[in-house]
Amino acid sequence: MPADQVPHIQHNSPAPEFPTGLIVGRFNPPHLGHSYMIDWASGRAGRLVVFVNTRDGELVPGELRAAWLAELHPQVTVVEVRHDLDTDFDDEVLWAKWMALFRSRWPHEQGPHAIFSSDPYVVGIAARFHAEPVVVDADRIAVPISATQIRQAPADHLDRLAPPVRAWVQANLIS
Repeated sequence: MPADQVPHIQHNSPAPEFPTGLIVGRFNPPHLGHSYMIDWASGRAGRLVVFVNTRDGELVPGELRAAWLAELHPQVTVVEVRHDLDTDFDDEVLWAKWMALFRSRWPHEQGPHAIFSSDPYVVGIAARFHAEPVVVDADRIAVPISATQIRQAPADHLDRLAPPVRAWVQANLIS
């Protein structure tokens, strides 16, 4: 489905709309846009889980990314999902491996009922979970930043990082 056809759901209700929700990402490194999405989604899901996809050799260690998100968002369940899988949204065999991994790490009896993301892949993963895709700030208007931008020029985007992430980036990525 093209990105311009991804459903955008507006939420104004104070009660959770979904029993459980899931956000999947690399968060490499986590930034304030990620925090915006997590906070926004946690207001719409009774229980929100954040999967931090990690693999060896990444710029920021996965366990550190997961720890930061757990510290910054104590209201959600953060799960580090270590893997050695590639990403190819056209490969159904690979999708099956991803879904088996995600299902094995899902911490609740039911769900997820909604998948939250700012990226169009949310439709594919939601369909495979039989969940509702919910796009959050796809145009990155609320917090105009991406992890790619931070990785490319970390010194230029320190204001888009939470204090513990900023301190690590300054110490490890800026010479």
